[in-house]
Amino acid sequence: MDAWQLFLNSLGPIALGGLLGTIPLALVSFALGLILAVGVALMRISKAPVVAGIARFYVSVIRGTPLLVQLFVIFYGMPAVGIVIDPWPSAIVALSLNVGGYGAEVVRAAILSVPQGQWEAAYTIGMNRTHTLTRIILPQAARVSVPPLSNTFISLVKDTSLTSTILVTELFRVSQQIAASSYQVMVVYLCAALVYWVICLVLATGQSALERRLDSRVSN
Repeated sequence: MDAWQLFLNSLGPIALGGLLGTIPLALVSFALGLILAVGVALMRISKAPVVAGIARFYVSVIRGTPLLVQLFVIFYGMPAVGIVIDPWPSAIVALSLNVGGYGAEVVRAAILSVPQGQWEAAYTIGMNRTHTLTRIILPQAARVSVPPLSNTFISLVKDTSLTSTILVTELFRVSQQIAASSYQVMVVYLCAALVYWVICLVLATGQSALERRLDSRVSN
């Protein structure tokens, strides 16, 4: 089989690996990681030193260690203490924790970007801190955090390729299997790169559309 024919034959299985493996893995991990990020961000701005310290430590660990190491600790390391987790749950846990660590700083910065006067105005009309956060501060912070969080999601899609090292079947692992059987590594991995690029291009287009929609609402 010539290189071009292999390239065309590989597109389908690799794209399917992205559709059934990479994208669902990224979506679930990002959703869980975003929930974690908001919680950690709120802990970071807490007035309780212990709570803020725990959140700061978590962010420091996640940002200071490679994602690949985090994956290995969860999948290969946890069985040493009697905890065995299957590949997919291990990948979701590791990716969610990673998103939570990076996303927490994005959300925290977005919250702090809201003018202090917004807090004071809410307090003057009798709103407590919780209501102020949920009804006034977080909606405004969400607009600010959309671009960096969207970039985080696009990076996450590419980072899912690392889960192939813990036997998760996704886009890159499918590429590895095809490359191993065909012995034409360059052609297959160029095909994988094309599929990743198309996925990220679609996501970037969606990000731009979302930002324009949010901008139009703000201007109105």
